[in-house]
Amino acid sequence: MNLPAEPNTGPEAFVWPIRVYFEDTDTGGIVFYANYLKFFERARSEWLRACGIGQRLLSEASGTMFVVRSTSVDYRAPARLDDTIETRTRVSRIGRASVDFDQQAWCEGTLLAAGTIRVGCVDRATMKPAAIPSEVLDALQGGPLKRAETHRGELMA
Repeated sequence: MNLPAEPNTGPEAFVWPIRVYFEDTDTGGIVFYANYLKFFERARSEWLRACGIGQRLLSEASGTMFVVRSTSVDYRAPARLDDTIETRTRVSRIGRASVDFDQQAWCEGTLLAAGTIRVGCVDRATMKPAAIPSEVLDALQGGPLKRAETHRGELMA
């Protein structure tokens, strides 16, 4: 994976801070590698929420939900107990039934981990791929910053 060592910046970047707790660390006192996937999940969930999409209500109202289809993470430097990690999330592609995210974890100017995550929209009952509902697609394409600028109402939030 060839990800830049620059933060995801610009109008499409969404920043979410995460504090490292004892439960996030291994016996060496550094963040256990798999926990970066949890940090990225939290940041994507908050990105969706900032777009006006509540995942539980989306599932109940439309019968669809998002699931992780694939991930790739490159680990660069460790984070430690009590660090504040700044996650940066950017959408790189929106398809008919999936969304690709580029995500990074930074601490005090140091890139800790960078990943690409593809989430797919599935039918909740069958777990088979489903088209992203149109109102959700509109919110995703607008992103959290456009939503804040236009003060749109909550979509399934």
